[in-house]
Amino acid sequence: MTDFVVVVTGGARGIGLATSRAFAQAGARVVIADIDIDTATGSAAQFGAEAKLLDVRESGSWAGLVTDVGDIDVLVNNAGVAHGGLFVETPPELRELQIDVNLRGVVNGMGAVLPGMIARGRGHVVNVASLAGRLATPHAAVYTATKFAVIGLTEAVRAELHGTGVRASAVLPTFAPTEMTEGLPLDGIPTTTADEVARAILRMVRRGGPATVAVPRWMGGLPRLAAFTPQAVQDLIRHGATRNYEQRVDRREAYTERLRRLVQRPPDTGPTASDRDA
Repeated sequence: MTDFVVVVTGGARGIGLATSRAFAQAGARVVIADIDIDTATGSAAQFGAEAKLLDVRESGSWAGLVTDVGDIDVLVNNAGVAHGGLFVETPPELRELQIDVNLRGVVNGMGAVLPGMIARGRGHVVNVASLAGRLATPHAAVYTATKFAVIGLTEAVRAELHGTGVRASAVLPTFAPTEMTEGLPLDGIPTTTADEVARAILRMVRRGGPATVAVPRWMGGLPRLAAFTPQAVQDLIRHGATRNYEQRVDRREAYTERLRRLVQRPPDTGPTASDRDA
């Protein structure tokens, strides 16, 4: 992959950082594109990557990145945020932030890089979705909705790209222990690691493969199993998995404060908080 140019959004932390490192170790030129340019710069220095300021919410920020970087072979749309809490108690600005970063950011990224990829007849966009995009997750309703949308977007665009030499894929990890998942109610839910997700993304780019890949792979069968599970049983399982959320919410205070600061500053104005760490 020595000739590849790889851009990873939200690459300053968590899954994005692990993915950036994996591609750099594989020989690619890696660009960490993040709204927290200070953290991105420090992360990039660890393994010889580059750091670029990017606000995924803004198409103009994307246009500047593409102009600055040049031809992009692989785009990993990893940037995202998650607010934990009941839907009716989630402030409107935090609902909108999740939609803007998690969904609009992916739409903007694909719109920015796909024309060039199609013109060159090669390229791969990997969207980091979530198993929450197949299995609804209480206390993360808007996050869940954005990930359902990202999976649908990926599958539709992938079909449109048939025959162009360009691929679109989505990786669907279960929760990984990162700053973004700290304090979420994960009792009884199998977890993964940022490095495991990064390896799955690298394999996906190297080998092609299906439109969506779960991490770990065996969890990909859970949505099909859920389809045959009575709704009452599904409701009980979801309630049980999140019953202790209120006891843990204090562990998310620092992360939630970062989200509030991101809401308060206009898009595309510089570093505040990383778009994503998982």
